[in-house]
Amino acid sequence: MRLPRRSCYNMRWGWRADVRRALGGCVLLAALAACGGTTRGTARVTIPAGASFRAAADSLHNAGFVEFPRLFRAYAKLTGHDRDIKAGTYVLRRGLGWGELVDALYRGEGLERRITIPEGWSLKEIVPVLARELGAPEDSVRAAVRDTALLHALDVPTPTLEGYLFPDTYLFSYGTSPRAAVTEMVRRFRQVWQPAWDERLQQLAMNRNDIVTLASIIEKEATLAEERPVISAVYHNRLRARMPLQADPTVQYALGEHRDRVLYKDLEVASPYNTYRRVGLPPGPIASPGRASLVAALYPAAVPYLYFVAHPDGHHEFRTTFRDHTLAKAEVRRQRPR
Repeated sequence: MRLPRRSCYNMRWGWRADVRRALGGCVLLAALAACGGTTRGTARVTIPAGASFRAAADSLHNAGFVEFPRLFRAYAKLTGHDRDIKAGTYVLRRGLGWGELVDALYRGEGLERRITIPEGWSLKEIVPVLARELGAPEDSVRAAVRDTALLHALDVPTPTLEGYLFPDTYLFSYGTSPRAAVTEMVRRFRQVWQPAWDERLQQLAMNRNDIVTLASIIEKEATLAEERPVISAVYHNRLRARMPLQADPTVQYALGEHRDRVLYKDLEVASPYNTYRRVGLPPGPIASPGRASLVAALYPAAVPYLYFVAHPDGHHEFRTTFRDHTLAKAEVRRQRPR
């Protein structure tokens, strides 16, 4: 059955009207998506956990990103991205269009991540944390800590920046490149390093890599803050006497894993980081030392000790002679639970 001619005419023009409305909607969305300011720079915007898109739009309005928050909410609803927004603090570039702002809230782009690197962490621990928090592959972070420009600038003789990523709390936006994050951590190390310490290096006849290396060992050995300068003195005394440092943390670093107790068989590991078999400092740091350990390495206590042994609670017994050290070790063993 053929439809009346009038019906065909209505259907044809009705279809065209639908197309015009659809096109008009697309044009409107495109126009709204392009809305944005012209100012430059960045600013922080905090979206509380559980906040509605209305609250998020108000926060963006108060921060100067959105001039018309109600219209911005309507635009977000049209895009279907007005739900499941990511809470947190964003670092956003001013002048972003509404489309970019909605995408940022929906995908978490520009979301600031608070990353804390504890004192005494090695690259083996730092790399996966940076990769996870930055949203980057671990291989990219590993490449960043081998950046030759940074190694050259710091005069680091080792192939990585082990020890020079300063332990601290950092704020990085999600998507920050690994190289930018590593560069900031190195910048923090340089900021902590004092010019007066360079003069101290000359007095000690050591270079900065020597001190950072020694500080990293002190960081791994010391449990009590007040023992750092004394532990440092033991190692300085051993270096002067050309005695092996015999530092268990360097053996653990050579083994590639932490062990609560280093066994006699572990002391045979063939590595330049095995300070039981090698006299002097290892080639480079074994972890990232904090400021207190750097100071202790530079300014050891004025004591004659050559040995120390740790109690189960972490504090140490210090001795000058091997005989007294042997007696101290026996006493510590008696205190350990079987």
